[in-house]
Amino acid sequence: MPTPRTVLLTGAAGGLGTLMRDLLPAYGYALRLFDARPVEGAPDAITADLTDTAALREAVDGVDAVLHLAGISLEASFAKILKSNIAGTYDLYAAAHEAGVGRIVFASSNHAVGYTPRPVGDAPPIPVDTPRRPDTLYGLSKAFGEDLAQFYWDKHGVETVSVRIGSCFAEPATVRGLSVWLSPADGARLFHAALTAENVGHTVVYGSSANTRLWWDLTSARALGYEPQDDSEPFAEKLIAEQGELDPADEAHAYLGGHFVTNPPIWPH
Repeated sequence: MPTPRTVLLTGAAGGLGTLMRDLLPAYGYALRLFDARPVEGAPDAITADLTDTAALREAVDGVDAVLHLAGISLEASFAKILKSNIAGTYDLYAAAHEAGVGRIVFASSNHAVGYTPRPVGDAPPIPVDTPRRPDTLYGLSKAFGEDLAQFYWDKHGVETVSVRIGSCFAEPATVRGLSVWLSPADGARLFHAALTAENVGHTVVYGSSANTRLWWDLTSARALGYEPQDDSEPFAEKLIAEQGELDPADEAHAYLGGHFVTNPPIWPH
């Protein structure tokens, strides 16, 4: 697939969106920016909520693909998750399909399978077809997004790569992060591969670097042409000295979702 010329980047003011604003243009993309908050230094960015139908139609008009990073990225009340991550993602897909956009890259999350026990010892890495076991309302919204992507492929022929992102920062902040870290440079490599690979239908991939302590299987990501070049291991000695090794007896360490599995329910919604 040729490199899309114009890509709508939702969530452009967020942490990951800010990183990708800097890194993706080097791959030949012209980015159209969209966020509920103003995007610093980008006066032409569209500032609107995902449920603003008119703004979404303006945003998707004439773009070749969408990189959908917008939404709440932590646990929140169901009302907030419903509006931003569920209704907002549906509205984006509806607008993109109406405009004839053929490819969406959806920022899913490892929290869609957060209650999966993490591999210990010689256990094999977690495959992408492991049953979904969301650890939070946030994770539940990402499971919905993956199903929505499958529906739009089966029903309307809109292709999606759903990327179950670990944590994408300049460096990992925790010992758990050593296993799920996606370097910003590898993030750009993975999103580029997801935007340009041929015949993806709806493909689910894990989003991480080639970490020595990796917990999940990157086969489907590599099949897109993704070649991770970074490893979290140089950060390991310092983090382990400060925080200690993960304890399988600790519920927050026993599952893929980390402390998300121990988050108390948010009620009322």
